[in-house]
Formats: sequence, structure tokens, C-alpha cells
Amino acid sequence: MKRIIQQFLFFLLLFGSVTAFAQVANSHYIDIRNRKQLHKWFRYDPARPIVVSGHRGGMMAGYPENCIESFEKTLTMMPSFFEIDPRMTKDGVIVLMHDATIDRTTNGKGRVRDYTYEELQQFNLVDRDGNVTPYKIPTLESVICWSQGKTILNLDIKDVPLEVMSKFINSLSPANVMYTVHNASQARLLLDRDPDAMFSLWCKNLKEFRKYDAAGIPWSQTMAYVGRMMLSKQKPLYDKLHENGVMCMISVAPTHDQRFTEAERIAGYKLEIMSPCDVIETDYPYLFQGVNLQRQK
Repeated sequence: MKRIIQQFLFFLLLFGSVTAFAQVANSHYIDIRNRKQLHKWFRYDPARPIVVSGHRGGMMAGYPENCIESFEKTLTMMPSFFEIDPRMTKDGVIVLMHDATIDRTTNGKGRVRDYTYEELQQFNLVDRDGNVTPYKIPTLESVICWSQGKTILNLDIKDVPLEVMSKFINSLSPANVMYTVHNASQARLLLDRDPDAMFSLWCKNLKEFRKYDAAGIPWSQTMAYVGRMMLSKQKPLYDKLHENGVMCMISVAPTHDQRFTEAERIAGYKLEIMSPCDVIETDYPYLFQGVNLQRQK
């Protein structure tokens, strides 16, 4: 009965989210309706253009990280899926916030876990330049509701216990949500609670590959984060992943995203497109507009 009530409330929120964003035009939505479709979407295909993922949901001037309005803004420009950061409030509500404190990303101060969700609503999110926006800290549930039929969410779980997160996600049963995991034991724990779970695995060498393999993690339900860039010495790893149908993701958030100008960042992105990566994670997905994401032969 409790799960039925939770799913009913979820669909009420979903209806509200659809209504609120009904006027948005020219969006590039990714419509995932079931887990089988989600697994298939992430299968490696050497003919497929490189996929762009928004790190912390992506950001730009006036649009903060981990913010629904920022996700929607990106999707008016290009397709993307979003890595987001769930944390728990004092009263057990799961919200989006990368840091343990709200100091950097809002006009408030203090630790997320020292506030109730209602108390957090007194603050506004700020963009990367420190400009205060009208946007508020969202709950994970509201983001999942908004995302239906629009994009895929990759949960980089912060301080929420995996058991709690798994129970919460299972109560909603969204088809478009996946988990970032840092090791095989985390993946196994989540898989035991949801056999159809989709994962973004940290897998940077063959030793880690073998641990996931030994733990029985289905490669058909995975994407692999392999590091900041593709390294020639790790080609045996990339070959094994590709042989198993796994896409390789790199993150330019700590590298090219740190360059001073947009032109310098874009020049850096183009260097990575020449590598055999399949997914590029970036703070600035909008900068990939007009960039040729077709694989270099």
C-alpha cells in the first residue's frame, strides 16, 4: 500500500512537471520508457557519434549546476544526459547538491544535513560566477518527475546510504535513472536490490574490470568511466569494454573545462573527440553545439 501511495504521488508530481514545462520548444529529448530501452541506449556502437553528458547537470551563465531549469535550458540546445548529485537533508529529504555545504552554490551558508528541506528553500542557487538566480534547490523526486520522456539521470550519490537510495528509487521505478558506482561491491549491492539497474562504473584498469566481471555485474547494464582521457597504455581495457558492448566515458570537467575562454575549451574538446572515447562528460554541454561529434576514422 505504501508503495502504491508513493507511486501515485510521483505521478501527480509528474503531471505537474509536464504542465510546468509544456511551453518549452525546440528541445532535444531522450525518451526512455523502460529499462530494456535504457540498457540498449548505452550499448557501444562504433558508428554512433560521441554522446555528451552534463557533469553536475551542466551549467552556464544564469543557470546553476544541479538545477532543473539548467537541465531544461541545455535540452533546448542539444541532447544530453545528466550526472547529478543527491544528498540528504536534516529531515531525510533527498535533494541535489554536489558539496556537503551550500556555501559555493547558493546565497546561504552551512551544511546540507543541518537544514530541513523547507529551511533550504529560503536560499537561491547561484551560477558559477556567483550570480544569484531565482532558482531553488530541487528534490531528487521532483527532478525524476521532470525528467520523464526528456533525458537520462546518472546519480552520483553523495551521503545517501546506498540501501536508502535503492529503496527510494525502487519505490518510484523510473526507467531513465542509473547509478554511478566506484567499485564492484557497490554495484553488487544495488544489483541485488534491483536486477535491472543500470550503472556508470568507475573502471580505469583491467584489474577493476576483472573485479566487476567476477562480481557478476552484467556488462549489458553498464557504461564505464575510464578517467580524464583515453590513454594508449589502457587500450587493452578499452578493447575489453568495447568487446562487451560497453561505452567508455571520459570527463573533461577537471581538464579542458578549466581553460579560461570558451574557445580554448572547445579546442580541447576537439582533441578528445579524436580519441576512441564514446561519451564526454562536461560542465558545459552547450559548448558542444556545432562541434562535429562524429568519430574520427
